[in-house]
Amino acid sequence: MNESVPEPSIWTRPERAARGPAPEHSRAEIAAAGVALADARGLAAVTMRSVAAAAGTAPASLYRYVTTRDELIELMADQVYGEYSYREPVTGEPAADLLALARQGFAIYQRHPWLLDVPAAAGLPGPNAIAFIENALAALATSDLSGPARLETIGLFSGAVRLIAQTEIDQRRAGQSSSGWQASLAGYLLGIAADGQHPHLAGALAEAAAAGTAGESFFERAIPRILAGLLNPATGI
Repeated sequence: MNESVPEPSIWTRPERAARGPAPEHSRAEIAAAGVALADARGLAAVTMRSVAAAAGTAPASLYRYVTTRDELIELMADQVYGEYSYREPVTGEPAADLLALARQGFAIYQRHPWLLDVPAAAGLPGPNAIAFIENALAALATSDLSGPARLETIGLFSGAVRLIAQTEIDQRRAGQSSSGWQASLAGYLLGIAADGQHPHLAGALAEAAAAGTAGESFFERAIPRILAGLLNPATGI
């Protein structure tokens, strides 16, 4: 049975065809229209028709730039990756440099929560995503990790940032603040631990209360610990 040949990625096709009239809009303009729609109304509001209207072109004309809605979303996601700033030079401290990138990524998810609805492995990375990978690798240049381990580390730490952002945004959508949710969870678990049947849970809760971490950002507590593990070659990653 013959397998179908996948369509060429939008990133492997030239933005402008060799022949024919010059396009009225750039890919960046089309992506910006889609991002604005998604920011205002969510990813479900992004259709070929709605983005064409926002960009001031006919729906049929949009197919001169993208062949599918999936390609449109690829453009949008990569446009958002362009919000990373690399003005600050790397310090030579991988954990500190990756933490700075993680904070930027976390903020990007807060500005564009629809990005969490885009599959993490959707399509090939665009130019802004490649720039992120290059700068993350530069941050890891002084580490003792091998090349494959550095690439894996970028994927793992990016996934952790995404997961923490997802948790906080889900809490916000449910009408709870992160601190309020943590307090509610702690109260619930304390009630369960009081029965004496969960000594390990009771001990962990007691230590958490003594440490006074309830008001701290989970992101700021978790990401440095995650990076410390990822950057330790002894972990075998």
